[in-house]
Amino acid sequence: MDQIMGKVGTYWFSNSKAGQDLGSVSKDINNVPKNIKGGAKKLVTSVTEKKQKPLGELLQEFDLPPGIFPRDVKKYEFDEETKKLTVSVPTICEVSYRDSSILRFSTSVTCHIEKGKLNDIEGLKTKVMIWVKVTSIVGEDSKLHFAAGLRKTRERKVYQVIRDGVPVDKF
Repeated sequence: MDQIMGKVGTYWFSNSKAGQDLGSVSKDINNVPKNIKGGAKKLVTSVTEKKQKPLGELLQEFDLPPGIFPRDVKKYEFDEETKKLTVSVPTICEVSYRDSSILRFSTSVTCHIEKGKLNDIEGLKTKVMIWVKVTSIVGEDSKLHFAAGLRKTRERKVYQVIRDGVPVDKF
């Protein structure tokens, strides 16, 4: 049956109007002016791209706990070539963790991600008597090391659960 359908499908595309239409679409895309062509090809590739995996899964692939970011994060961009991660948080918020630590998130958090590390972080603070900018998070066995003006070590298991963010007025 598959062989018959394969032959029928091949015949249909090679000998029918559908085959001519598909060929003309290909020619049309290739004849787009160069200043527009990239946009047309991006449109074609964006339609064929796979659905994005949840942020927690991406973090786990890099050996980081999924609960570093708030639960309501639905959108992020990850450039596999440069390893730049940009996370969009719906509102400025704070997340409290089991060990009484608190992280404050801006609406956009950017960083470079590598195995067990988030480096060059922008848009994240932690409370150490006062709010201090977090510049990196490094995972090591059961610990997470936060560089925030000074180095602060916390239990890794605390960040395993994804938690809700509480909206705040300012970052």
